[in-house]
Amino acid sequence: MKKLIALSILAFVLTGCNTIAGMGKDVQKAGQAVQGAAGH
Repeated sequence: MKKLIALSILAFVLTGCNTIAGMGKDVQKAGQAVQGAAGH
């Protein structure tokens, strides 16, 4: 299950990044999603 979540986040980050600034925002959102999935 964790691998599926990680792959989904990675795919989202890779497809959603058009600029370096956009990538930073996407990575931040992905980190928040991981924290939410972990229950923290």
